[in-house]
This record gives sequence, C-alpha cells and structure tokens, in this order.
Amino acid sequence: MQQNRFASYAWGTLGYNILVILWGAVVRATGSGAGCGSHWPLCNGEVVPRAPTTEMIIEFSHRLTSGLALISTVVLLIWAYRRYEKGHIVRAAALAAMLFMITEALVGAGLVLLEYVAFNESVARAYWMAAHLINTFLLLATLTLTAWWASGNPGWQWRNQGIVRSLLLVAAVALLILGSSGAITALGDTLALRGGIDPSQSLFVATLVELRIYHPLLAFVVGAIVAVAVWVAASQRPTPQTWWLSRGLLGIFVVQLLVGAVNVALKAPVTMQIVHLLLADLLWILFILLSAATLSTEAYPRVAPRVMERVSVGND
Repeated sequence: MQQNRFASYAWGTLGYNILVILWGAVVRATGSGAGCGSHWPLCNGEVVPRAPTTEMIIEFSHRLTSGLALISTVVLLIWAYRRYEKGHIVRAAALAAMLFMITEALVGAGLVLLEYVAFNESVARAYWMAAHLINTFLLLATLTLTAWWASGNPGWQWRNQGIVRSLLLVAAVALLILGSSGAITALGDTLALRGGIDPSQSLFVATLVELRIYHPLLAFVVGAIVAVAVWVAASQRPTPQTWWLSRGLLGIFVVQLLVGAVNVALKAPVTMQIVHLLLADLLWILFILLSAATLSTEAYPRVAPRVMERVSVGND
C-alpha cells in the first residue's frame, strides 16, 4: 500500500509539472516574462507584489507554481529514499529528477536576471530557450521513470541490447533537437506576432522568421527516425506494453503534425501554442515509457533465446 501511494504521488508530480510547463509557455507567449522586472526570486523587489498588472499576475503565479513544483520534487526525493533501499532504481530516478528540477529553477532565474524575457531580442536568448527546453524534457523524463518504476515495472537492461538501444538513443537526441527547434520557433512567433517587432527592423527577428520553415521540415525527418526506432523496438521486444505504447506514440506524433500545421495557418495563437507544447510533452513522455519498457529486464529475456539460437546455428 505504501508503494502504491508513492507511485500515485509520483504520477501526480509528473502531471503537475506538465501544468507548470504549460503555464510557463503562457508567460512566454503573452510576453509576460518581465512582469516582475529583473528581480528574482522577489517580484519587483517585493515578496507579494502590490497593485499588480496583468503581466505581473501571470509571471508571479508562474513563480508560485514553480516553487510548489520544486517542493513536490523535494518530497518525492525524501519519500523515495525513505521507501526504497540503497541502490534501488527508483532512488536514482528521483535523485536525477531533483537535480534537473534545480537546474530548471536556475535556468528560469537566469532568464529573468539576464532579462531574456518579454520581447528581448538578444541572440543569446535563443540558446537559453533551447537549453531550457532540453532541461525541461530531461526533468520530465526522470519524473516519468520515477513513477514508472515505482509502479512495479522492472528496471532496464543496458547491455547486449544491440540496435534497439542505439536507435532509441538516436531518436531521443532527435526529439530533443526537434523540441529545441520548436522553442526557438515559438520565440520568433512571440517577438514577431505578439511583440509586433518588424523583421525588417531587427536582424535577429528576421533570422528567426526565416528559420521558421525548417521546424516543420525537421519534424518530418525526426518523425521518420522515431517511426523506425518504434517499429524496431516493438518488433524486437514484442510485449503488450511496447505494443500499446508504440501505437500511442505514433498516433500522437501524427496529431502533433496536424496541430503544428493549424498553428502555422492561424499564425500561432496562444491557445494553439499551448496545445502544441502539451502534445510535445506527452509525445516525449510516451517515448520515455516505450524506451523503459523496451529495454526492461522483463522484455530482454524474450529475445535472448532467439539471439542465442542464431549464434548457435552460426557456429554449427
């Protein structure tokens, strides 16, 4: 019963962090990142701002929800260390989640203190946005694995996984690159569409607008890479979990492509940007779950006898 409560809490922590991430996208898309000025962790030098503007309310509420996310992850880590023995995989995953939560907070603080918010046009801001996205995805990955393994699913077997592990690693990197591209594209939409910055007056914005076409093209390339990795994973590790997860993942990817097209056609309204990001988060989480199920110690023995049989036949 204790383990079930911990697993439920871990899944709840993951879900809550998704909401925090989506609200952070609202902060960026509405240009509210400077609502609290360049102060952090205070808001315009105050613990609780007085006579707040709309932008200040949006930014301050994001800081509050982010603070609760940090606290929830601390609880997750302490609970994992109290519940599981030394060396347990759930402990390792919870510790990794805590580390990425800390770096997530530091990146957010850096964006504010360096004033890479609202409609700032610094080139460095694009790199920070990409780094922010990658760290966010890694945070989601570790929270997902914590909940998955706490739910009684077996750990993973890294050795002797052959092409399956290699393809999944390549697909993971491809998804991180695609996500970073999306973050930079969204930044361009914020500056050009929400901020009203004319590309003819800003070389940086003009560059972002010109690069916009490459994001959907990259999405198709990454989609092909992911499809191959998913197909190999499902065929080489034919378990009920990999079957359902692979189909769910590919289904969401197709929906994501359609939503991306609608987002472009409608000139990136805030609502569509949030839906697009939500699907990206769910896609990444399903990919992590598929990878965990494919490389698990339970799935590995299903194919090991086949490998040994081929080796035996080859030696004969």
